[in-house]
Amino acid sequence: MTDFRIDGNPISGKIPSFIGNWTKLDHLDMQGTLMEGPFPPVLEKLVAITQLRVSDWKGGDGKFPPLQNMTSLKYLVLRNLSISGELPDFIGEMTTLYVLDLSFNNLTGSIPKSFDGLQNSIGFMFLTNNMLNGAIPSWILSSRKNIDLSYNSFTGSPAPANCQQGNVNLVSSYSSTNNDMIATCLRHNLPCTGKARNYKVFINCGGPKVIIDDNEYEDDSSQQGPSRYAASDSGKWAYSSTGVFSANDDANYIATNVSALNMTEPELYMTARLNPLSLKYYGLCLQKGSYTVDLRFAEIMFTDDQTYFSVGERLFDVSIQGKKVLQDFNIAKAANGTGKKIIQSYNATVDGTLEIHFQWAGKGTNAIPQLGVYGPLISAISVTPNFKPDTGESNLSLGAILGIVAASCVVILLTLILLLLFLRRKNAKNDELRDLKLQTGYFSLKQIKAATNNFDRANKIGEGGFGPVYKGVVPDGSVIAVKQLSSKSKQGNREFLNEIAVISAVQHPNLVKLYGCCIEGNQLLLIYEYMENNSLARALFGPEEYQLKLNWKTRRKICLEVARGLTYLHEESRLKIVHRDIKATNILLDKDLNAKISDFGLARLDEEENTHISTRIAGTLGYMAPEYATRGYLTEKADVYSFGVVILEIVSGMSNTSFRPREDFVFLLDWAYVLQEEGRLLELIDPSLGSSYSKEEAMQMLNLAIICTNLSPTLRPSMSTVVSMLDGKIPVQAPTTKSRDSSSMDPRIRSYEEMSQESQAHSIPTDDQWFDTSISAQSSKEEITPLSQSSKLTSDHSL
Repeated sequence: MTDFRIDGNPISGKIPSFIGNWTKLDHLDMQGTLMEGPFPPVLEKLVAITQLRVSDWKGGDGKFPPLQNMTSLKYLVLRNLSISGELPDFIGEMTTLYVLDLSFNNLTGSIPKSFDGLQNSIGFMFLTNNMLNGAIPSWILSSRKNIDLSYNSFTGSPAPANCQQGNVNLVSSYSSTNNDMIATCLRHNLPCTGKARNYKVFINCGGPKVIIDDNEYEDDSSQQGPSRYAASDSGKWAYSSTGVFSANDDANYIATNVSALNMTEPELYMTARLNPLSLKYYGLCLQKGSYTVDLRFAEIMFTDDQTYFSVGERLFDVSIQGKKVLQDFNIAKAANGTGKKIIQSYNATVDGTLEIHFQWAGKGTNAIPQLGVYGPLISAISVTPNFKPDTGESNLSLGAILGIVAASCVVILLTLILLLLFLRRKNAKNDELRDLKLQTGYFSLKQIKAATNNFDRANKIGEGGFGPVYKGVVPDGSVIAVKQLSSKSKQGNREFLNEIAVISAVQHPNLVKLYGCCIEGNQLLLIYEYMENNSLARALFGPEEYQLKLNWKTRRKICLEVARGLTYLHEESRLKIVHRDIKATNILLDKDLNAKISDFGLARLDEEENTHISTRIAGTLGYMAPEYATRGYLTEKADVYSFGVVILEIVSGMSNTSFRPREDFVFLLDWAYVLQEEGRLLELIDPSLGSSYSKEEAMQMLNLAIICTNLSPTLRPSMSTVVSMLDGKIPVQAPTTKSRDSSSMDPRIRSYEEMSQESQAHSIPTDDQWFDTSISAQSSKEEITPLSQSSKLTSDHSL
């Protein structure tokens, strides 16, 4: 067996393991079947395969299949298989790969550095409709190859200036986050800039301008298609085309009729736009309201006669505004023959952007009657309002208009006067909101009270530096976490506004998402996504009934995810941000145990050349870097130090601030230094893991923790380097740092250790929660205020 193809067949069931016996298989196609995942492990035996195409199945385990031994692959299509996780590095080592299609999956993370190795071989790469983030590699943006990165969540900067960079399609490829300068078509849902003025759209898909019933169907005759975003000259519509025809790179993306059409309005059906995978048309900047969407089809490529061109069958799906309206649609069957028109009409509610999606799901014929004739085919589109649109015209007389303008001016003037009087009386605390540009939603106090049952104590899930945190449920069933600023909080209005400004400016899969805020009267509230598994601290060393059994793979994954979140804050965000309070209680876990960094209330924007903070030290004893705690010297290396402490806690399952094997040790970190010097670091491994861990990976992570907590900030690695080390791209060198002898220690650092010990003496357990000691102290270049005087016992929280 060298060639096995079952595309479009209604074969069902699991993929059998006996395919592992087909060791000479060169070509395997299973697109549009009823087969179910996952791939059997024996797939890795098929090392001779050069073409692998699988798409549109149900089920599966979400894992990327074991293809690392298929080094001769030229065509790799794994489309719409619900594959999650990150892009594997081994794909970049497939130096013969010509077509790569991983579209319509759930892939996350950034495009690996190893993909640089595809530059010479790749001709077509489709990663559309995933959840990829980070920066787009420069070689892709400058590539002449056909690449589609549309519908992702890239966040790296600088962002491209256009949505079409050569042959690279970038429409809707960036997360709608923090950059006001980013092109609107790069944002999700292609938001309208300014007032929505359009209210009707007519497109002659694949053809020239045509006038029908006084309506001008605009020209859409561009031949380009594999990875193309194109906007109309009128600005009323655009289209995004993705995909290459199987084994026919030169196939046209416009179909032309070659026979006589016996129908009315034949001009609209002489041509049609054709696509092998995914075609989206957009109505842009449409006024809000209900519209009628007419889709005009005619099968002009197949025939009804006895020739070979009559054996083809075209099947595809159509969705409008994300709702599927046609599935396995067959134009010829619906129109009772080829060369006949059929109009499908639908109502759609639009507020700015209309999206019409045509998609091939692997069904029908794709090589018969000839290559390059399958996939969605659309002849024309019309969009008309079901309401009276605002045309910008007026039937009023000049006198009436002047009267209205004069009256409006009086009303506006009175309103401004009343508004100014009201603003003068507002609480001074809210004055800081005037210049704050937030990129989050606003919630009313009424909505929050309803969601939390009027802040019922039964919904309270924690207590932090801001005050209590409540669980809430909004009307659509979504669960939220509400952080309420306490009047007794050490963090005031400025910190509250700072947290909103910072969090609303950054978005990353490993940062807790801020949904919005509520500011009414003396109520200051933040609304976050709810994290089902609370904090990493509770999972590792909280009350026994709340602890989670985290296996080695999960612990390592959490370390990597926290490192990626910090890398984004330090190096990839438009704003360079130092968190300042990285600790296990500020690392939260969602229902799938994905780690996300929380609580930016202590974060400071790290302005250039402004590394010495002489006003206030904020953080938690045991996690603060010595140079920051003693001298107020703040750089991103302070977060690296804290991260090193967190690694130790994850590996050992013990709290840095409460573990004291001997009286002369203040922290778990001190014990780690001793064990490292004596060559016994593996004694730190959490006993609950038993033997179910990799000693090599454990030593790697423990050595990395020692390196990250070096007393000298300049010797600590950057977080991007830490990510590379955890990914195995850069080796972790065994540290040479000696244990910190108190006799030779900097007096200020020794004072810091002593204050930490004193602070621990005041820590007490409770029945409901577990505590850590947070500090906030004044510092100067010459001295530090005794931290024990200003430290306070606060229960940490989780969202």
